[in-house]
Amino acid sequence: MAEEDRHDTDRTEDPTQKRLDDAVSRGDVVKSQEVNTWFVIAGGTLILVAFSGPMVGGLFTTLRGVLANAHDIPMNATGVFSIAMRLSGETLAAVAVPFLVLMLAAIGGSLIQHRLVWSWEPLRPNVSKISPVAGLGRLFSKQALVNFAKGLAKLVLIGAVMTSLMWPQRHLLEGLVMTDLAGLLAMTKSLSAEVLGAVVAILAIVAAADYLFQYRQWYERQKMSIQELREEFKQTEGDPTIKAKLRQMRQQRSRKRMMAAVPKASVIITNPTHYSVALQYEKGMNAPVCVAKGVDLIALKIREVATAHGVPLVENPPLARALHGTVEIDEEIPAEHYKAVAEIIGYVMKLRRSAGRR
Repeated sequence: MAEEDRHDTDRTEDPTQKRLDDAVSRGDVVKSQEVNTWFVIAGGTLILVAFSGPMVGGLFTTLRGVLANAHDIPMNATGVFSIAMRLSGETLAAVAVPFLVLMLAAIGGSLIQHRLVWSWEPLRPNVSKISPVAGLGRLFSKQALVNFAKGLAKLVLIGAVMTSLMWPQRHLLEGLVMTDLAGLLAMTKSLSAEVLGAVVAILAIVAAADYLFQYRQWYERQKMSIQELREEFKQTEGDPTIKAKLRQMRQQRSRKRMMAAVPKASVIITNPTHYSVALQYEKGMNAPVCVAKGVDLIALKIREVATAHGVPLVENPPLARALHGTVEIDEEIPAEHYKAVAEIIGYVMKLRRSAGRR
């Protein structure tokens, strides 16, 4: 128990979306019984107001016809079975729609709280469900105290509302013994609808408050420790150490390809101590292309490779910085640098022609 409490105190981080989705897939969802109760009672109130009249009227007509023609019903097995089947069919037809409304209300109470979930997890055997120690823990848990307080509050509120509604009607209630059956049914329906309407209004507030409480409890259960966050990150994003190693390998391969392209460059534009940008230009190209670039040690390596292969170096610090920041490898230089680069390449070609004539 102490170990479990310590583990819970370690869960200080908000759950990730994956954690929440996994909980739902296991059948661990936000569920307030008060919301389900409200939907069922609201459905029952709707049935009383909208369907009780036609339902009772249809049954009343059927029973009156049976009683009025009782002398014509043969008192044998066939006759009794026939009248029983007729009464059963009329009863089922009368209660079919109300029963459907109640069923939809019960389903709606769950669907409005969470999406439809199919999971066998809640059905798996769990020793804690039959453990006396765990049972005592649940009996005196925070959830049990909340349920007790919630039930007591509902009892007090509903009792107060029913008293306030029925007390002014106490004189009418005393005269019910002298009221005929039709009047008694009408008055009972009116009082029941009034009381149920008030109960539905009160339970709506209780259900909303309980749902918020249940959601908060569920969210707290899903919180994660730092270690759990790291493990999930490893599972979903990969091990950071491995990712860093792969990124380093990709950078090394890219650098090797870049250095292999330096001897093909037409010119290296440099800031002598920090930047180097290798440009290639051949007849027929729309614009010079950057084949290599780098700063500091990489810039130095580019200059060394270029010198070894006879690629000319031209110092132009502003242009070197500008090109390094605006052009990527294997891309043409931006149009705003055409003029400056064209002058440099033209100068380099002129030097090559001069060297060739010698």
